[in-house]
Amino acid sequence: MSPIPLAEVSVDASTAAPPAERRPHAILDLDSRRLKAQKIARLVERVRPLEGARLLDIGAGSGYIASALAELVGPGGRVAAVDVNDQRQTTEGYEFRQVDGTELPFEPGSFDVVLSNHVIEHVGERADQLDHLREIRRVLGPDGLCYLAVPNRWGLVEPHFRLPFLSWVPRRFADPYVRAAHRGTHYDCNLPTRGSAERLFAEAGFDHEDATVAAMRVYKELEQLSLPVRLLCAAPAPLLRLLQPLNPTMIFLLRPAS
Repeated sequence: MSPIPLAEVSVDASTAAPPAERRPHAILDLDSRRLKAQKIARLVERVRPLEGARLLDIGAGSGYIASALAELVGPGGRVAAVDVNDQRQTTEGYEFRQVDGTELPFEPGSFDVVLSNHVIEHVGERADQLDHLREIRRVLGPDGLCYLAVPNRWGLVEPHFRLPFLSWVPRRFADPYVRAAHRGTHYDCNLPTRGSAERLFAEAGFDHEDATVAAMRVYKELEQLSLPVRLLCAAPAPLLRLLQPLNPTMIFLLRPAS
């Protein structure tokens, strides 16, 4: 088991799709989504309280995360969620808008906290990912915070299709690999490296904190992990930072640059 779950995504391998189509990869079960909401809340509240916050969840999926976080922001706060597909299993506690692309239908400075949980790899190529980040920057208040989680391109197993080294290979080989493995018709994700993600953050106007080690501590507290994984998550921070290039998931906290 990896110290951070390989992905917050799943794939319907039986569904044929034209090469240009990007398909939904949302996890829709209640238990894992409410646990994910707890993990996100723990990390965000290291920096700012959620009670009374205006919060936006990009990539609502099942809606369970938005609904769980609505309980934490309380009646004095607000939770909104957006997605390009409406796959919601619950509608309680938050408002929802269906979107087309990366543009967010909100006024500048509308939110204190924005979540981009395993979303950026699905929005398109680098220019689209930059648009995604710039829209987050636009709707965040000046003291706002963005939680962003994304798989690491150099993870040994590509997390959406569960194929070794899929994200490593050039695009012209990725689609045939997916078809040969009977996992679909094409590879529709674009995973960044740590360096490319950090360059995107700077270009979009963000300062960033790598919160991956902090996330591992939270996972140790909240998840039932095997003994080796628990020991790894409890290892000294300098060792964990040294091993970060091998970690399948990267987690960042972004703040508008001053």
